[in-house]
Amino acid sequence: MNAKTLLGSFGVSLAATCLLVTAPAAYAQMALPDAVKVPDGHKIAMEAVGVGEITYECRDKPNAAGQTEWTFVGPKAVLNDRSGKQVGTYFGPPATWQAADGSKITGTQLAVAPAGTGDIPYQLVKANPAEGKGAMSNVSYIQRVATKGGIAPKMECSMATKGKQEIVKYQADYIFWAAK
Repeated sequence: MNAKTLLGSFGVSLAATCLLVTAPAAYAQMALPDAVKVPDGHKIAMEAVGVGEITYECRDKPNAAGQTEWTFVGPKAVLNDRSGKQVGTYFGPPATWQAADGSKITGTQLAVAPAGTGDIPYQLVKANPAEGKGAMSNVSYIQRVATKGGIAPKMECSMATKGKQEIVKYQADYIFWAAK
């Protein structure tokens, strides 16, 4: 094999590897835990990268007198398309995804699955009927994948800090699915 052929083969392999690495994680349903896979019969309607924060509050632990824990209060994030252009917002409670066109949805969490250490879990949500006409109109499921950060604070939550709120930064891909 001559050098030109060898380099040509290397270039094709490198290009294929780069395509695999840069391909959106949204299409990799096979790599996700079964609990958060979208049922067959659905297609991707929209993808967004959520960049924002989650608020936690130090509160009494339910059914555990005298004990406290960090409790999820709500999210606030900007939803961007893959090029970085804002296409909506995510906020709550209740968890609400609103497209730039004004259409919005809420939903019911169906499942979560562990993500990386220090990252909020993957999530599958069944969408409620949309409010308004637009990008969210036919969404049936929302999938949260490719999570980074967002877990409850590591700092102490005690009776002395009860009521204290902490904001934690996070990022996640939100994949919106519609029936085929």
